[in-house]
This record gives sequence, structure tokens and C-alpha cells, in this order.
Amino acid sequence: MEADSINRREVLRYLGYRGHEADETVMGLVEQCIEELFCGAAPKHLVQEFPLVLGERDVIDGCCFQTHSKNLARNLKDCESILVFAATLGTGADQLIQKYNRLQMSKAVVMQAAAAAMIEEYCDETCRNLRQRYEAEGRYLRPRFSPGYGDFPLECQTALLGALEAGKRIGIKLTDSLLMMPSKSVTAVMGISGKAYRCDVKGCEACGKKDCAYRRQSGDHK
Repeated sequence: MEADSINRREVLRYLGYRGHEADETVMGLVEQCIEELFCGAAPKHLVQEFPLVLGERDVIDGCCFQTHSKNLARNLKDCESILVFAATLGTGADQLIQKYNRLQMSKAVVMQAAAAAMIEEYCDETCRNLRQRYEAEGRYLRPRFSPGYGDFPLECQTALLGALEAGKRIGIKLTDSLLMMPSKSVTAVMGISGKAYRCDVKGCEACGKKDCAYRRQSGDHK
């Protein structure tokens, strides 16, 4: 991943810009933050395949976790296994955000937005590479679906991170309120199917929370 790969429109979306352009001062801060993140962040990820059993009434057994979710069951239809995925920017991103929380609040806000866009792009790039690898084997990945999307319980974070030993291997841990640390971290489930099913829908479009202020609109990620 390179600095040019970070979608500036995504950064502005996280900052609340929609329908109008940011001024030169804001765009200057965006570029500074992206540059500093590429020096300070250390993106890492883990992925592991598990068998999948879909039961009646949207019961899901992913081997390393069990849950009930209509949204996730629909996402995993016709899949025989799943990938459990976790990614993080590491502690360096959090340290930069904390630094500017003390020194320059306006830059801290932009740093938050830039880091959010950076982890999203890192996940997208990693998943594109995984998709190509699996399709070469005649297997097809569904879009990643994270705990907290729709009715997929956030409590499943614990099982997903535990199955990957993410705390020991890439430093992702959970707080008592189920927030991940480092804060710019992601967990997700991706279905694997033998059916040639292609869909590049990303997180916002898969989420049932229609009133989110940061929701990506159609075309925003292109």
C-alpha cells in the first residue's frame, strides 16, 4: 500500500464533508497526516479458514464462533467455509492521534479520519489479493462482514480474535466494552463458496444502520 492509494474522498467523508469541497488548509492537513501515518503506522493482518454450518432460523456455526444473525446468514448463503480476518495499523497510528490531541486538535481530527481511511484501504487491498488467490482455485469470497454490522453481534469479536491469537501475533486486544486496541483495527468474516458469486460491496453498504452520519453513499468509494 502506498500513500497515493489512500482515497482522499474517504478521508473527507470521515471529516463530514459531503457535497462541498474542503479548502486548501484542510487538504494540506490531510496530506500531512497521510504522510505521517505512512511513517508511523505498521499495517498487519491475519487470516484463517474455518468450516461453516448454516442452521435453521439464521443460526451460524463458524467453528470458532456461533451466533444468530439474519444479515450474516444472508451474506454467507451457499458458502461451505469462512475466512476469519483481522487487521490493524498498529500502535503507531494511535500514538500520532494522541500526540495531536495534546498539540493541535484540528490536526488530531484529521489524523483520525486519515487513519480510518488507511485501515479501510489496507483491508480492501488485502481482500482483493485474497480474492484473486481463491478464485485461482475455483473458490469465491463474499464481502467481508464485521461484528457490529447489522445484527451480527459485537460480542463475536472475542471469539474471532481468540481464534486468530490476534493479541499475541499482531497486538489486537479488546477492552471491557469490546473496543479494539489499537483503535484502528478491523475484524471480519468472509464466506467462501464454490459458486461463482462476485460482489464488491463494502462495509457501509452491508450495514443495516441507515442513519449513520459517516455512511458511504453509492459511488463514494469509486
